[in-house]
Amino acid sequence: MATSAQPVGIPINIGIPENQRQDIADGLSRLLADTYTLYLKTHNYHWNVTGPMFNTLHLMFETQYNELALAVDEIAERIRALGFAAPGSYAAYAELSSIPEANDVPVAEDMIRQLAEGQETVVRTAREVFPTAEAGSDEATADLLTQRMQIHEKNAWMLRSMIG
Repeated sequence: MATSAQPVGIPINIGIPENQRQDIADGLSRLLADTYTLYLKTHNYHWNVTGPMFNTLHLMFETQYNELALAVDEIAERIRALGFAAPGSYAAYAELSSIPEANDVPVAEDMIRQLAEGQETVVRTAREVFPTAEAGSDEATADLLTQRMQIHEKNAWMLRSMIG
């Protein structure tokens, strides 16, 4: 699903040709969809976790979904800075995301596993976009991707550590 150019009064001239900006924005749209889907899943599990690890997981999931909420805004704003519309519907996210939705309430250990897998999926998506950003000499996007990979790798490690 390609993002569409937005009509602007002033042409965008940031040193990256439109076709490369389009490719980068398309990759960032997939990252946005994965990040938003992981946000929704993490928030769901925050609300619905039960069991002996309730307090620990409830707080951990809250920390993670708050960070994800900030991330979706940053990713969407980068897409906009490149001159394209950021996807913003559940239908678009369902089409673009590599993370399956949570349609049930699993036990706490399965929540942890699914969220660790989701964090790693976001890392892989960011890593897939990185060569496109580098090819366009888009250091701003490369920096964003690097930061996202570091955060998600750490979150995945923390989640995996909860179940050994």
